[in-house]
Amino acid sequence: MSSIIEINHLFYRYEKDVVLDDINLTVPEGAFLAIVGPNGSGKSTLLKLILGLLKLQKGKILLFGQEISKFKDWQQIGYVSQKANSFNTGFPATVFEVVASGLTKRIGMFKFFKKEHEVKVKTALAAVGMELFSNQNIGELSGGQQQRVFIARALVSDPKLLILDEPTVGVDAENVNAFYQMLSDLNAKQGITLLLVTHDIGTISDKVTHVACLNKHLYFHGKAKEFEQMRMEEISKTYGHDIQLITHHHEHGGVRK
Repeated sequence: MSSIIEINHLFYRYEKDVVLDDINLTVPEGAFLAIVGPNGSGKSTLLKLILGLLKLQKGKILLFGQEISKFKDWQQIGYVSQKANSFNTGFPATVFEVVASGLTKRIGMFKFFKKEHEVKVKTALAAVGMELFSNQNIGELSGGQQQRVFIARALVSDPKLLILDEPTVGVDAENVNAFYQMLSDLNAKQGITLLLVTHDIGTISDKVTHVACLNKHLYFHGKAKEFEQMRMEEISKTYGHDIQLITHHHEHGGVRK
């Protein structure tokens, strides 16, 4: 199995503060990797480096087997940021229009929108369970529904890798599990490689295939089943304080805070 992302001996600091210390991480093709850790653990910095938004200081990042400094095919990577808390609910656009805007790079600004593009938008909306909201104004949706629409916008250009930064910010607690299940289905049924950054250490463990525990150092990187077998003190060491995990019983088993 080939690797989508390879990170070797990555270091990063802001002035004198070391944020990432000798990170070695591989994301296999077809994986659903959750990067978990407390606030200030370096998760967002790692994402920015993978996305080319920060310049490498020391170490190496390969995307689809190519060094990031030479990588040009960014259309292969979809990105969904933390938007739910800051999105302008008065923005005058329908769900269909928001998702269609994800095709701008492919078809160009002000170019004629063809039937095949309409099909792509509808397919992306169906993949996230939002096809019935196509004509609704984006601002009228809940935080979780808006986030699904933005995932559809990222999917419409057919990326091979989808990166999500704390995607459940603004999602109602009762809908979080269904949201993660939707991501799991995208990974399993469509074969899209997913990289998810979250602080929810328990909620995701029965949905993902791999877990990386990050707190400046990489304390764990492996399959989700191996993560569930970690001792509590090992997980607590990653977070810097004691946490409580409670076993829960979904389709694949797992743990939850």
